[in-house]
Parts: sequence; structure tokens; C-alpha cells
Amino acid sequence: MKQQQYQQQTITVGIDVAKAHLDMAVSTSKGVRNFSNDAEGHAKIVAAIQACPSKPMLIVMEATGGYEKPLAVALQAAGLPVAVVNPKRSRDYAKSQGWFAKTDKVDARLLAKFGAGLVNDEENDLKRWLKRPPDARREWLTALVTRRRQLVTMAQAERQRMELTPKDLLPSIGGVIETLQAQIESLNGQIEQYIGEHYAALNDLLQSVPGIGPQSSAILIGAMPELGELNRRKVASLAGVAPYPKDSGNSVGRRVIQGGRFDLRRALYMAALVASKHNPTIRAFYKRLLAAGKLKKVALVACMRKLLTILNAMVRDGTPWNPAKEPTPPVASEPQRKTPAEPPKKSPASRQKQGVQKRPRKDWRQHKRRSVDNAI
Repeated sequence: MKQQQYQQQTITVGIDVAKAHLDMAVSTSKGVRNFSNDAEGHAKIVAAIQACPSKPMLIVMEATGGYEKPLAVALQAAGLPVAVVNPKRSRDYAKSQGWFAKTDKVDARLLAKFGAGLVNDEENDLKRWLKRPPDARREWLTALVTRRRQLVTMAQAERQRMELTPKDLLPSIGGVIETLQAQIESLNGQIEQYIGEHYAALNDLLQSVPGIGPQSSAILIGAMPELGELNRRKVASLAGVAPYPKDSGNSVGRRVIQGGRFDLRRALYMAALVASKHNPTIRAFYKRLLAAGKLKKVALVACMRKLLTILNAMVRDGTPWNPAKEPTPPVASEPQRKTPAEPPKKSPASRQKQGVQKRPRKDWRQHKRRSVDNAI
């Protein structure tokens, strides 16, 4: 009886999403049911899940480029907990469990098992896996910004073709560029008007920071609704600018950033690039990192993280950028690591005077043979 009650309390559902159909598996059964990926199929899935002995603790599906959104909205409207996970996470979990086969039915069962692992993990915060309720305003703003980015990409591609195109065909490319530019300007007006109607206060708050312009502000508003709600570490991880360690034993690996939201990270990169020249706090921070021997790209990523931390605190507290605030201390006030100076190279004559023996020259044939063996 207790075992049945435990199983009812930990029911999880896995749904493999394709363009035309959906495969659903329940953690307490081995069967897999197939539905169509349309409004009728979504209604049948909701009815089938509600017919379970108890309410599922979690419904897991993979992000499939947008094909999962209508189903997720339908499930959330029915009051069901939904998690949309990165396909790489579920695939890595499958490999860790020894599931190397990949079919729609196998993936559905795998997602149900993956969801059961998330629910039964006491150290795991299940809330962070749940999909946020749909926000029609932010989704429309994100759609406008995405369409603008697509048009900008097409216009850049047409400009690059002009160099290798015969002169008689240049008017064709010029006409396409003019059409695309007109649509880009139209979208700029729509984005500005939409933000002014719904997010005027937040937009003014973000653009008060030197380095954040209209497009960066629009992407931040649409792509990161969690801004101001999480701490600085979680926000950096969500945006994909948090460095992850790769250490093992005595070896210390390079810190790298990975994952996150692509559009958001790209907007932060351009904003940090501008802020490293025109924002006093970010500029001082950037120069200090360069003086410490950091690579420019590494220092710029650190500026992205610092800029995001500042924006997160501003939105959380509702305080705009204060230009009178003292920036980060300059480089001269901080102790720097002194690299030991290289000893002067000694000439062969001085080495012989000091009794230093010459190293025997390596046989180039032996060196070549070893390199070939290593290559094999």
C-alpha cells in the first residue's frame, strides 16, 4: 500500500515532440501513446494526463525550436507543471544510464525517467526547472526583436555579395537591401512604440546605463524576464556568462562559459564592448583585468558578467544608474602580481667558461619517427 502511494505521488510524464506528432510516456507504465501535434492532440494529452491516478509531479519535454510551445501552453493552462529542458541535458542523462538507442518512443520514456530523477532528488530545486507562465507581451516583443535580427542578417549577407557580383546585377542587390532596410526601420518604430506602451519605466531604467542602447534594452526585457528576481550567480548562469571550473586533482583547467541564451549573450557582448569605452565603472574594470595579464576576450566576458550584475541589482532595487558613484579603484591602487624577469641568455663562450656542458643535439630522424608514431 505504501509503495503504491509512493508511486502515485511521484508520477512523471515524458513527451517527445516532433513537428507532426507527439509521443507520451508515464513513469509508472511502459507503454507509449501517440498523439497529433495540433490543438486536438493537445486536448487529448491533457485529458489523458488528468486521468492518471494522481496529478503528475512533472511533465518533461525537450526544446524543439518552437514546436513544443503550444503544447506547453495547453498543459500550463490546465494547471500542470511543465519543464522544457535542453536536449543536450536529456541526451547526456541517457548516456549516463546506458541508453544509447534513440527513437521517439525511447526518448519519451527517457524524459519520464529523467523527470522522476529530478523529482526524487532532495537536493534539487524543482522550481528552477518549471517553465514560467506564458507572457504574451514579452513573447510578442521577443518576436519583433527576433524578426529584426533576421532582417539585419539578410541585409548584411546582401552587402557582402556586392563585392563579387557583376555590375549589371548590383541594382538587384541594392533593391533588396533598400527593401530590407525599410522593414528594419519599420520594426524599429514598432519596437519603440511597443516598449513605450508596456515597459517604459523598465526601458528607461536599463538605458540609463552607458552601453545599453534601445536594441540591447529590448532584448533584455523580452529574453530575460528573470532580471531582478534572481541573485547574481543564477542570473550569470542563465545568460551563459558564468565561468565553470574544470579541475581534477592537482590539475587546474581553464574556466569556460557555455550554455545560456544566445540572443541575450550576444546583446550583452555588444553592450559590454561599448561600456568598456564609455562606462566609467566597466572601463576601469576592463583596464584592471588587462593590466593583470588577462586576454582581451576574457576581460570582455568578465565585463559582460559585471554589467549584467549591475543591471540585475538596478532592476531589483528600482534605482537608475548613478554616474556620481565612484567606479572601481584604478589599477595603481591594487597590488599586481609581478612576473619574474627572465634571466639574460648566455652565449656559448660564457657557458663553456662556467663549465656548463652543451646538450647533445637530438637526431632529427628519431624525432620524426616518434612524431609519426604519436600520430598513428
